[in-house]
Amino acid sequence: MSLGTFKFTTALVALALGATASLAKDRTLDIGVTDALTGGAAVYGLPQANAVQMAAEEINAAGGIKVGDDVYKLNVIAYDDKANPTEASNAVRKLIDRDGVKYILGFCCSGATGAVASFISNEDAVMLVGNAAERSITTQGIENLVRTRPPADYTGAAAGKFVAGKGHKRVAVLGALEVGFYASYVDAFEAELNAAGGEIITKELFALKDRDMTPQLTKIRGMEPDAILVVGYVEPAAFVYRQAVELGIDVPRYGFTSGSEEQFLRVATSEQMEGVWDLRPTELTLLSATENGIAYHENYSEKFGISPSPSSPYAYDQTYALKDALEAAGTVEDTEAVAAALRDLPVPDEVVMQYLPVDGKMFDSNGQAYTSNGAFQWQDGHWVFVEDLPSDAAAYSEFLSTLD
Repeated sequence: MSLGTFKFTTALVALALGATASLAKDRTLDIGVTDALTGGAAVYGLPQANAVQMAAEEINAAGGIKVGDDVYKLNVIAYDDKANPTEASNAVRKLIDRDGVKYILGFCCSGATGAVASFISNEDAVMLVGNAAERSITTQGIENLVRTRPPADYTGAAAGKFVAGKGHKRVAVLGALEVGFYASYVDAFEAELNAAGGEIITKELFALKDRDMTPQLTKIRGMEPDAILVVGYVEPAAFVYRQAVELGIDVPRYGFTSGSEEQFLRVATSEQMEGVWDLRPTELTLLSATENGIAYHENYSEKFGISPSPSSPYAYDQTYALKDALEAAGTVEDTEAVAAALRDLPVPDEVVMQYLPVDGKMFDSNGQAYTSNGAFQWQDGHWVFVEDLPSDAAAYSEFLSTLD
C-alpha cells in the first residue's frame, strides 16, 4: 500500500432489482476518510481506513444505498493525517473544498480529531469519529458529529473498580500522561481505586516515541508496587511489558492500549506478555466477538492479509450507521437531516462492536455511542476475554450532557 495520500475506489456492482426498481438511478456517493495511515498511530488509523473500505465494498455488493428513487454506490477517498492536527485539518479541507465530500469517517487519534471538531460545525458535512477517545469531542454540542468509541474516562472508572476488586492497594502508573484522553482514563481509574482504599503511588511518563522505559521501571521497582498500570499506544506499551519482565518486576500488569496480538509480538515475546491485562471497551477479540465480529475478523484477514486491530470496527460500524442514516433521511444532500437521522438511529444489525443503546438509540443526545467494557488477558499468545467490566451507559450519558 502506498504511503501518504491514496484513494480507495470500490467496484461498481450492476443493479438488477427487477421492473419495480427500473426507475432508480445508479449513482456514486463519495465519502471521505482521514486517519493516521503512516507513523506510530498507524496501528490504529490504517486498520480503520481498511475497515471503511471493506464496509463500502460490502454495501456496494449488496446493492448499494437506496435513497429516494436513486441507488448510491460508495466511493472512498482517504488521506493520511499522520495523527497530526494540522495534517488532519488540511485533509478535511481537501475533502470538503476540493473533493466535494459531505461525509467524513475515520479519526483514530484525539489530537487530530479535536482540531477538526473545532471547525466542523461550520461546514456542510457530517463527521463520524472512531477510535479517538478524548472526552471533549462529544461535549461541545456539535450537531453534525457522532462518535462510535466511548470516552476514555467511561472505561477508566470501570477499570479502577476492577483493579481494586483484585485487592491491589499500591498501583504504579506509567504512560503517555501528557495526552489528554490517557490522563482522563487515569484520573477516573484513580478515583475508583481511592474509593476502595487503594492509591496510585507514582505516575511516571513516557513519550509516544520512547522505547527505553528502564529508568522509569527501575524507579517503580524500588517503590514495591503491587500492580502496574500502563497507558499508551501499542508499541511503547509493549516495550514496558517486555522491559518489566527483563528487570524482574513480578507484579500484575494492567493496561489501556488496545492492539492485536501481531502488533504486540513485534516488540515482546508471548512469554513476556503472558498474564498482561488490557482493560478497555469490549472491542473485537475473537473469544468475545459476536457472530458479526467473527465474520468481520475472517473477512478482514482474508482481504488484507493480517488480522484486524481490536478497535478497527469502530470505523466499520460508522459506515453502516451512515448507510442507515442516509436511507432514513432520504437524502444525500441535506447533511442536517442525515445528522439528525444518525442521532435517532437504532443500532444497525451489521455492526461488530457490542453497543449499549441509550433510550433505544445507538448515539445519545451528545452524539456519543457506548460499548460495554471488558477485561482481556494475554493467555498463551492471545488476548482472551475474561469478563465484563461495570458499564452504566445511561448514567454516563447523563453526566456527559452536563459538560461543555
